[in-house]
Formats: sequence, C-alpha cells, structure tokens
Amino acid sequence: MDIYEKIKVMRMFKGLTQEDIAGRLEMSVSGYAKIEHGETDVSLSKLEKIAEVMEIELQQLFGLTDKNILNVIDSVNNLSQHGNIHLTESQCAHQLEKTDDSAATS
Repeated sequence: MDIYEKIKVMRMFKGLTQEDIAGRLEMSVSGYAKIEHGETDVSLSKLEKIAEVMEIELQQLFGLTDKNILNVIDSVNNLSQHGNIHLTESQCAHQLEKTDDSAATS
C-alpha cells in the first residue's frame, strides 16, 4: 500500500472528509486530493502535519501494511476509547467502497 493510499484509509476511518483535512492543513481541497491520488510528491513536513491532523503518529502512517494492527480512535461514533482493528488490504478497499457508497447516497 502506497503512502497516499494509507492517508486516504486513515482519513476515512477517522470519519474526516478531504475538505476537513485540507482546511486544517490550510491548503486547497484539490491540492489535498492530489496527495490522496498520488499525483503529487509530499514533503516529510507535510506528512507530519497530516498525521497530526489525523491524531496519529507519523510512524503509524508509514508502518501501515495490509496485515498489521491499526490503533484508531473511532471519531465517527464519538468513542473515546482506542480499538485494535485487523485489516487486510482487500478489507480496507471494501470499507472505502462502503464509505464512498454511503457518502454518495446522503
């Protein structure tokens, strides 16, 4: 999984939109979208800011693989506890599709 895919997966699990992240990074939505689509190189300092906005450690973002454990705060359900989620790359893709589908219908 490339870094831009990891960024998108984490954003979606955090229940954030591209607009949310772009605003917090003080950049345009289209500029942020290019990051998530892998259309632009991202500096280390920008990656640090993205991780900070998502309330994760930069090492977590770099360390995401298709078989490791993610520590995710479930901000979508407003839970203040941490949970361990075991996901394969195909499960991540499935979750993204579900989220995209629900966003399109709302």
